[in-house]
Amino acid sequence: MNFLETVPTGLLIGGEWREADDASRFVVEDPATGDPLAYVADAGAAEMAAALDEAAKAQEAWAATAPRWRSELLRAAYEEVVRRAEDFALLITLEMGKPLAESRGEVRYGAEFLRWFAEEAVRIGGRWSQSPEGTTRLLTMKEPVGPTLMITPWNFPLAMATRKIAPAIAAGCTMVLKPAEQTPLTSLAFAELLRSVGLPAGVLNVVTTTRAAEAITPLLQDSRLRKLTFTGSTAVGKRLMAQASDQLLRVSMELGGNAPLLVFADANIDRAVEGAMIAKMRNVGQACTAANRLLVHESVAAEFGARFAAAMAAQRMGRGTDPDVQVGPLIDERAREKVARLVSDAAAHGAQVLTGGSVRTGAGYFFEPTVLTEVGDHAITREELFGPVAPISTFVSDDEAVAMANATEYGLASYVFSENMSRILNVVEGLQFGMVGVNQGVVSNAAAPFGGIKHSGFGREGGAEGIEEYLATKYVGIAP
Repeated sequence: MNFLETVPTGLLIGGEWREADDASRFVVEDPATGDPLAYVADAGAAEMAAALDEAAKAQEAWAATAPRWRSELLRAAYEEVVRRAEDFALLITLEMGKPLAESRGEVRYGAEFLRWFAEEAVRIGGRWSQSPEGTTRLLTMKEPVGPTLMITPWNFPLAMATRKIAPAIAAGCTMVLKPAEQTPLTSLAFAELLRSVGLPAGVLNVVTTTRAAEAITPLLQDSRLRKLTFTGSTAVGKRLMAQASDQLLRVSMELGGNAPLLVFADANIDRAVEGAMIAKMRNVGQACTAANRLLVHESVAAEFGARFAAAMAAQRMGRGTDPDVQVGPLIDERAREKVARLVSDAAAHGAQVLTGGSVRTGAGYFFEPTVLTEVGDHAITREELFGPVAPISTFVSDDEAVAMANATEYGLASYVFSENMSRILNVVEGLQFGMVGVNQGVVSNAAAPFGGIKHSGFGREGGAEGIEEYLATKYVGIAP
């Protein structure tokens, strides 16, 4: 029996797998072929409410568990994910489309959140001090926020789940997880793994649905829910925030991005091209941290553009299960249509296509790796691309580069390539982004705080800061 056949396709509520009340299901497609992979339970508001019932019922006992016990459970989950890494990597590739090498990287990255927060679970602290006037002892302690609704995206189906679930387990919060409808199988498999290593019933509940608004809206009005954490588009995040305001929910939002990648005249071009390939093509460009705007000093623009275009043109497209493939499909036809529209619009406004620029015909949702130059201020530089397309623009001065980089409503990730440390520090201080990669094309690390500013959201996932999102502070004044 292959791993796919063992993945649950129901709803996990109160520690048991069950069907939707009306027995309805939806199809999960392989984006490389368009063929169905599985049919998954399609829940509505009643099932989502039942999941919150179980989370609320389990919260008090779960919060009272020993930190070491929660830590060891997370460590056991980490070891089990590592043991089954190939199964998870294949599952990610099948339902999301990325090449197996990248899926293996996601499994390693996702597993690290389990290991990191296993270590953080036993380091939740407080403080004891004396009031300045000497009349009171001040005790500050941390407690779990409480039942949490987690909404995850489709592009990193394991890592986006572990990045939220691991700190919640460490902090002592119960959960209702709604994974993206395009890629629910990885979350379902991970939930079963947690169940197998001893996570108590009701602590994690997983509800899959194609009727997200119908299912989620009543939960956001329920006083038992205490936190909402969402990763997805800025537009959806704003709507969820408005709904969450009625109950004053604790909210974490990791939203859209429009990352600039700055290449200065003194950059090591080999390093810059390699870093740009990683920053642009990770996940076929379908990442909120993807380099959407390549800003290159005019003195090195021709050399960088030619070498970068050659590297992009050499990428082989195909189904991610083929070990020789570097570029998989986009997630669905809607995503591909958006990329094609943005490229077509840029070309109509004078952009030059150095390589690619077209939809690949046939099965699956493929778009050629594409490099554009002479790109002005058009839709392709303002919208989140989410595809294998790299628009290159030029700048003359450091101040112009920083101004161009900051000319966006988003503020998630950015990248700087330079060999001059003074320039690097000045530019980093001027960039209005929550994360900056210097001479590297990847910033994500479980030990670092992931998150943005402006319309890219607020709150941090990972690092020492990550567990704070699931903890509330209580102060106790004690008379001596």
